[in-house]
Amino acid sequence: MNVQELKRHRPDLAFIADWIKPESHVLDVGCGDGVMLDYLRTDKQCSGYGIEIADDKVLECAKRGINVIQQDMENGLSMFGEHAFDTVLCLSSLQMMKHVEPLLRDIARVGNEAIVSFPNFGYWPHRTALLQGKMPVSKSLPFEWYDTPNVRCATIYDFADLADDVGLQVMECVALHEGKQIHWLPNLRGSLAVFRLKKRI
Repeated sequence: MNVQELKRHRPDLAFIADWIKPESHVLDVGCGDGVMLDYLRTDKQCSGYGIEIADDKVLECAKRGINVIQQDMENGLSMFGEHAFDTVLCLSSLQMMKHVEPLLRDIARVGNEAIVSFPNFGYWPHRTALLQGKMPVSKSLPFEWYDTPNVRCATIYDFADLADDVGLQVMECVALHEGKQIHWLPNLRGSLAVFRLKKRI
């Protein structure tokens, strides 16, 4: 998969991929169908692993030739040593975890850097839905309240506070909408939050 295909398929991933250096060793926590690792391997000569629990997604990874470990992310990353990877990705997965804080600490432990993305609950249509007395349903939160896999809802400001609490330095923070960076009122107008993090010295 080349960058143009990635931009068409997942423009948010194409934006995030620019932050990853060529030939990096990467761990993708909650890697889904493996499209990000496929791109990084073929276009940036990166190596690494994906972690995924869903049988159908693991099969798709295998079809792409991705090294994938079938495991529940809630069990942590104890199989990996400190700084085992240049970059650890957790893209649109962290909000599905019951125990966000320990997983975030583990992600920071095994990677020199981490990139985390999640649906921004502060996005204006989400706020509007709540003002109307309804739980938000949108392209970035496409589920009803009763069948959503998302168990944690956060805004950009919420996650920045958590990162600080667990001793992480925010290297970059952007808000995206349909793969494009939002510069003006990002917490209001961005549907996806993306953080680049490392352990605070």
